Amino acid sequence: MSASPVVHVDTVLGTPPADHAARLYNDDLAPVPPSARTWSGYSIFSMWMSDVHSVGGYTFAASLFLLGISGWQVLLAMTIGILIVYWLMNRVGKPSVVYGIPFPVMARVSLGVMGANLAAIIRGVVGIVWYGVQTYFASKAVATLVLLFVPSAAALHASQFLRLDLLGWACFLFMWGFQLLIFQRGIDTIRKFIDFCGPAVYLVMLALMIWIVSQTGLSSLSLSLGDQPLSGAAQWQAMGSAILLVVSYFAALLLNFGDFSRFAKSESQMKVGNFLGLPVNFIVFALITVIVTAGSRQVFGTMLMDPVEIVGRIQNKPAVILGSLTFIVATMGINIVANFVSPAYDIANLFPRQIDFRKGGLIASVLAVLVCPWIFVDSPQAITVFVSVFGAVLAPLYGVMMADYYLLRRQTLVVDDLYTLAQSGAYHYDGGWNRRGLIALLLSGVLSIGWELCSQMLGLLPPNHFGWLIGAVAGAALYLGAMHIAPPRQRGIE
Repeated sequence: MSASPVVHVDTVLGTPPADHAARLYNDDLAPVPPSARTWSGYSIFSMWMSDVHSVGGYTFAASLFLLGISGWQVLLAMTIGILIVYWLMNRVGKPSVVYGIPFPVMARVSLGVMGANLAAIIRGVVGIVWYGVQTYFASKAVATLVLLFVPSAAALHASQFLRLDLLGWACFLFMWGFQLLIFQRGIDTIRKFIDFCGPAVYLVMLALMIWIVSQTGLSSLSLSLGDQPLSGAAQWQAMGSAILLVVSYFAALLLNFGDFSRFAKSESQMKVGNFLGLPVNFIVFALITVIVTAGSRQVFGTMLMDPVEIVGRIQNKPAVILGSLTFIVATMGINIVANFVSPAYDIANLFPRQIDFRKGGLIASVLAVLVCPWIFVDSPQAITVFVSVFGAVLAPLYGVMMADYYLLRRQTLVVDDLYTLAQSGAYHYDGGWNRRGLIALLLSGVLSIGWELCSQMLGLLPPNHFGWLIGAVAGAALYLGAMHIAPPRQRGIE
């Protein structure tokens, strides 16, 4: 059984006091030594393919074409959005490449060695919900296969529990258990699995696109899914929303990308993988998505934004089997990248003495069932709201962490002090909590989440998706303002 690369504390930090180490350290949270940093640019590229190539990613990309702007405007907005994500991802990944630390440990720098637990909880909760959502998407592909071979299973649709029918429950729990078997084998097995996932999905998506074009001719290349394009100022607002929705879609990994970049061989390898996996890969996948979705309206008489449903309607059993299995693998890939590794580390960070990476992952997967994730994504419109709101929740933390590392500390950390509760530690602040950082996080969160509630749910503002930008900028500004008026000792800087 493969195990995650670890580094023993005595090889990096010295042996910390026993009463402190137990609360802040285990092998999964320790800095990764250079000898264990084995991820190439291709590994990072494959990770991003696994993240983008999923049923949820497909539906999200297609939903952007329903914002009321033309196809070229959506593609321009998506290109700008993913370039912003690429730049931001390089920023958040760098400190983990340099110091070999995961996200929960990095959060200790700005929030304190104990205050970082709050950051871990916030990111962990979002990851757990997304984990459940993506598992639900994959379970729909399982249901397609079940109905293909056992048509009588359709009778299970008649009974429901917690807004999901019995066939859905059976397939969801099967998918949940199957993923857990793979995820529990450790980070090295995870890397090998995601090296396979992304390319496999590309082959099936290209085949699906070719089939759609063969049925519709070139008309499906129009890149237009909406029926009533906006004009004037409204279209520019919609373009801005599309750009920020792309950023919000990656908001979770914009926090914990360090959980992966810490295994990269070098910063240049990370950047190469990010460039191929984000701008290049995302735009190509988006093009395939809209061609298939636009063509589905001509082939089936209605626009289908779920690739599993498209595959299920193809009158070819081998094609249905291949397509369904591929989407199952693809969704497992994104669950690994975005929604399993981070909660596993985050939960381990809360109780490092009792919980390691595998136990943290097990706890996260159990919680993912309890949140009933299918409730959040019952339509393409619900997905955009879901993405935007969770982006607003996570954005302030990104602003605080990046402002601290690049503008306050000028990219210099004291690694030893990340694993000690001694009062002399740079990140001890006030009993392990940086109150200024936590206040900045709270106030900026109120602004960003309040904005989303007013625009998405209460109707007090015009519909938009600007919450991530508001949260990140406010978080950075409030944090820097609070820290610059603090004494040097309270800034964690001697």
